[in-house]
Amino acid sequence: MTDTIRLEAKVREKAGSMLQSLRKQGQIPAVVYGHGTEPMMISLDEMVFGKAYKAAGENTMFPLAIDGRKPVNVLIKDVQFHPLTSRLIHADFIQVRMDEAIEANIPLEFVGEAPAIREQGGILVRALDELEVSAFPQDLPHSIAVDLSALRTFEDIIKIKDLVIPAKVKVTLDPETVVALIEAPRSEAELEKLNEKVEVDVTKVEKTEKKPAEVAAETGK
Repeated sequence: MTDTIRLEAKVREKAGSMLQSLRKQGQIPAVVYGHGTEPMMISLDEMVFGKAYKAAGENTMFPLAIDGRKPVNVLIKDVQFHPLTSRLIHADFIQVRMDEAIEANIPLEFVGEAPAIREQGGILVRALDELEVSAFPQDLPHSIAVDLSALRTFEDIIKIKDLVIPAKVKVTLDPETVVALIEAPRSEAELEKLNEKVEVDVTKVEKTEKKPAEVAAETGK
């Protein structure tokens, strides 16, 4: 849990046209749900939440106090950004229990340098960008590292079983699932072939469009 950051929120009862006014006041609309309770519409300070999200990202637990009440433990489930300004415009929180395991998607952090890239000009192929795991909320990692230095040749492959997974975290995918590998660089001949234009002689393409008279003859009209 992030002890240094505590989120404060207020209940909001209206949506629709009120959302624009809310955002102009430096607030963002959000929803809290979980544990069989009805979803609660709230609003919170955009700058405070933005700093918390930037520092911890998703899958990090925060204490959230709504209207001054006792804080509840929540995870950031999803955030939405404005497509043009990149400002935060909405957030979803899921309320969690400390004694109940949950499933979450943990981002993979690719670290180190692959010798097959540095020495042989290979191309990194990332088969996965995140892992679905199961764990208690307090045990969820912020990210899982993928050490690319293990990729020394084009034959080397990093699989889920090769990753360092915290002891209290269970990965739901097959341990043999590929995470990353290095492809050999394309030859000049291969690149030229990719750049070749496909030319079609339109004079040899059979026209299938029928004339009005033919359509009338077939339909009897």
